[in-house]
Amino acid sequence: MKYNDSAIDVRPIAASRQGTRQGDWRGSLLAGLGVLSFSGSLPATVFAMRGFDPYLVAVGRAVVAAVAAVICLKAAGAPLLPPRAHLRPYALIVLGVVLGFPLFSGLALNSGASTAHSAVVIGLLPAATAVFAVLRAGERPRPLFWAACAAGALSITVFTLTRGTGRLAGADVLLVLALLSAAVGYTEGGRLARETPGWRVISYALVLAAPVTVPVTVVLAVTTPAAPSAESLAGFAYVALVSMFLGFIPWYAGLARGGIARAGQIQLAQPLLNLVWAWLLLNEEIGAATVTAALAVLVCVAATQAGRRAS
Repeated sequence: MKYNDSAIDVRPIAASRQGTRQGDWRGSLLAGLGVLSFSGSLPATVFAMRGFDPYLVAVGRAVVAAVAAVICLKAAGAPLLPPRAHLRPYALIVLGVVLGFPLFSGLALNSGASTAHSAVVIGLLPAATAVFAVLRAGERPRPLFWAACAAGALSITVFTLTRGTGRLAGADVLLVLALLSAAVGYTEGGRLARETPGWRVISYALVLAAPVTVPVTVVLAVTTPAAPSAESLAGFAYVALVSMFLGFIPWYAGLARGGIARAGQIQLAQPLLNLVWAWLLLNEEIGAATVTAALAVLVCVAATQAGRRAS
């Protein structure tokens, strides 16, 4: 019997590849929406701490977000707690992004670090997330990906350090702790979002943290001084509802669709967005160096995408 090459149907293979490309594109878009949401976190934290204790801002935001999470879970008819088999990764999310990053980054800002200098943590976060994606999520980016990742992190680090004090300080240690906390929380959340919708992942984490965050918030609200104003309330509302809850919905979905390491590199653009908001809201000067760094970041982000697709 003669073998006929033309009889082989390649349409399922082509459809599969097309579906993968669409998933990557949608993942990057969703991750970008998350980054845009997170980009206002540092300036909003500064505003919030003008009226409230930094510890109260860091922990209290999780309580407000938990209320929104419970409402969404109830409205969707979903359980309030995740499966017991997933408690460990959810605990890491709690330690990483519900408690760790807000606390360490807020204390760094409160200790005198400027918004520009604090952007170092955002610049290095995609690289740290990619490392944890290799360790925990089984992803294996190609050499081009790592080269672009390193170049982007280096360009952002040099840029932000030259705008800051240029030397290590206590705030830098806090920023490193914030960086590691966020990388762990992003990786675990991205892994869980492969099977569970992103909004449920962050909702479960917030609910699991509530037995700690609620009583601590009550104690801090009673024992710390407060001078609420329109700007401090607006800043607190932003970090509670957008940074702690709404931003994670597209972010975790993007990490799940596009790959934790790959989609996470979209966050290389966040330091520049932080500086834009700092310029608009905090009157920090933005010069030609910012534009140059922005172009460098865009090139690195494009290269990371190519590094994931290369054969």
